[in-house]
Amino acid sequence: MKPVPDADTKPYWDGIADGELRLQRCEGCGAAVFYPRAVCPHCFGGPLRWFTATGTGRVHSYTVVHRAFGEFAGQTPFTVALVDLDEGVRMMTRIVGASRGSVEIGMRVQLTVEQIGDADLPRFRPQEAPELQK
Repeated sequence: MKPVPDADTKPYWDGIADGELRLQRCEGCGAAVFYPRAVCPHCFGGPLRWFTATGTGRVHSYTVVHRAFGEFAGQTPFTVALVDLDEGVRMMTRIVGASRGSVEIGMRVQLTVEQIGDADLPRFRPQEAPELQK
C-alpha cells in the first residue's frame, strides 16, 4: 500500500523519494519533530520548518518478527527497531542489511530507501565505519 501524502506529510515523502530524510524543526522552541505535523508537540507553537536530517542514529530497541500476516507474511523474519536519530527524535523503522543476530541496542545505523511495491519507504542499515566509507 502506497502512502498517501497530505499537506503536512508531502515534504517528508518527497524527501524519501529523493533518498533523504526530512524532518521538521520548531522555530519557537528549536525542537526537532517527527512524525510530520502542523503544530509542535513540545511547545504547541511553531511555525515548523523542514530540514534535511543526517539520516543517522542509534538503535534504541528492536524485535525480530517471525510471524506476520497479509502482505508481510512472506517477508519474515525481519527486524523492527526504534531508532534515536542524531537530531533528537525517535522513529520506528525496519533494519535491513544486517546479518541475523547482529543487530544490537546502541548500534549506529544510517538511512536507506527501499522500494516496496510502488512505495519508497525509509529503512535503516548498519552504518559503515568511517574508515570504510568512501
